[in-house]
Amino acid sequence: MHLAPLSLPQMATSFAIIRCSASAYQRAVVFLCRPQRVHSFSSRTVESRSLKLNNLTRNCLSSSNAPFIVADDDKYGNKQVISITPRLYDYILANVREPRILQQLREETANMRGSQMQGYSSLAIALALPESGCLVACERDARSLEVAKKYYELAGVSHKVIVKHGLAADALKSMILNSEVCSYDFAFVDAEKRMNRDYFELLLQLVRVGGVIVFDNVLWHGKVADPLVNDAKTVSIRNFNRNLMEDKRVSISMVPIGDGMTICRKQ
Repeated sequence: MHLAPLSLPQMATSFAIIRCSASAYQRAVVFLCRPQRVHSFSSRTVESRSLKLNNLTRNCLSSSNAPFIVADDDKYGNKQVISITPRLYDYILANVREPRILQQLREETANMRGSQMQGYSSLAIALALPESGCLVACERDARSLEVAKKYYELAGVSHKVIVKHGLAADALKSMILNSEVCSYDFAFVDAEKRMNRDYFELLLQLVRVGGVIVFDNVLWHGKVADPLVNDAKTVSIRNFNRNLMEDKRVSISMVPIGDGMTICRKQ
């Protein structure tokens, strides 16, 4: 989770946002290609799910030269939806202005397991901030935090970053008690999904009117749209998305980039 008390140029985190698309695509391929266990579902349910998967993935996986999905249902107007294949991901990497230090960090952490911060998005923000800017980075995983701190040093931005090791909710509560209410312009949340509602309420106090709060992974690999998936984490994200849509304290835009992001602007 990252907070910045100075407005950011739009390009500051654009690459950090899209870099997860290839891994999401690969997970989808693994899911679609693995043997499906259907004995626990009724034949009608299995047939329904199979039809939906076939309709939505036919053109995505048939050829590496056609990395798109066509929705055959008339209500979608046969629209084509692009999918980030490994080949297209390589093209993106070759055609973005990614600073060398970010490339080094991305390559070093590519095989790190887990969903910890690892420093990429926070470093991208810190690089975009002016010298007087300040970023608060919260992370509970010590190993990921050490990697991030190493790259803050290498990039020469350590003086812009305040690192808080521990639970993000505790850090946010401490900041509120420290009279930092309405002093931040931007917050990026990629943390424990079942805590999103708590993070949102705390960040609404810390972010000024007109400030932006961004939540990552709001589409959760497509699970939020599958009524047969009801594990605790998926249900919590699904409920959070519904509550955000009805919350008049923010204007929102759900963006289908990577694993889905919701951009909230405080009213």
